[in-house]
Amino acid sequence: MTIHVGDRIPEVTLKRIREGMETLDTHALFDGRKAVLFAVPGAFTPTCSARHLPGYVEHFADFRHRGIDVFCMAVNDPFVMKAWGESQQVPDGLQLLSDGNGDLTRALGLELDASSSGMGMRSRRFALYVEDGVVRNTFIEEPGKFEVSSAQYVLEHLPS
Repeated sequence: MTIHVGDRIPEVTLKRIREGMETLDTHALFDGRKAVLFAVPGAFTPTCSARHLPGYVEHFADFRHRGIDVFCMAVNDPFVMKAWGESQQVPDGLQLLSDGNGDLTRALGLELDASSSGMGMRSRRFALYVEDGVVRNTFIEEPGKFEVSSAQYVLEHLPS
């Protein structure tokens, strides 16, 4: 079942590398804060690298000015996510999260079978606006599209 407005973010663990490997609980990540979680089908893939992540890098200060934390997630390992962040000059506060086994992606009901492209199971492209662990708005793309999950679109459709 796909995540809906009013649902709580499922509790799973994700990985992140900063100084070392970190294991992060999603409830600890999203409880008590406003956040946008956006997901890409894969680090280093064309649309993700040329448009999706760069848009959030460009508008990161706009989100922070509104008191919103920004998280990017992909079904990639944490080493790939770290390297992608470095290659994209992602600012420190924009956190890249690894859903390496697709646990959160499956729990959200947003998996994408990219086997025909040799990529296996991935995440659909989406963004979620979350307040205190509860989804307040969803921006879920149709496969192959990049419109409603862009940073600019999400910013324009957040509550004032």
